[in-house]
Amino acid sequence: MYSIHTCFGYLLYCGGLTEFCLQIFFYEDKNFQGRYFECSSDCPELSSHFSRCNSIRVEGGAWVIYERPQYMGYQYVLMRAEYPNYQRWNGFSDTIRSCRLIRHVNFGGQMIEFGEDLPNLLERWRYRDIHSAHVQDGTWVFYEHPNYRGRQYLLEKGEYKRHSEWGALHPSVGSIRQHPVTDV
Repeated sequence: MYSIHTCFGYLLYCGGLTEFCLQIFFYEDKNFQGRYFECSSDCPELSSHFSRCNSIRVEGGAWVIYERPQYMGYQYVLMRAEYPNYQRWNGFSDTIRSCRLIRHVNFGGQMIEFGEDLPNLLERWRYRDIHSAHVQDGTWVFYEHPNYRGRQYLLEKGEYKRHSEWGALHPSVGSIRQHPVTDV
């Protein structure tokens, strides 16, 4: 057995903190057989822990697994469940090389409030990922990279419970700018 971290995490529920387990188990063989690797946090490189992955058990949390290192290649979103073979997560092969925990959807976790443009989000806030947003007024553009570069996502007034609701494949936001509204 290989293990990188002990189980950790907190779930905000009804005003209190409840401890819970964020774990994913990667098995080299189908039906949860053979060597396995236990993971409880983001891991950009998994090939040193196992050579192939034919089954997965998600004990807690939601995870994105990737076919290439550094969160690249085909990606698959897995919820708490058992996946006895790679076809169950719609995989094309037994190759999994990185994984990432999906954090803070549905307005959980840390919060930032702003009303002005932010050319570099990291200068104001220590996180690069934004998993949910509540636009109270106006129209805003989220940019993938600092200084208004990369993919752009237009957010109008409303609630976005997860980054996919504004069209993003991942929650990385590097800069934010208010979009002027004009009458036509």
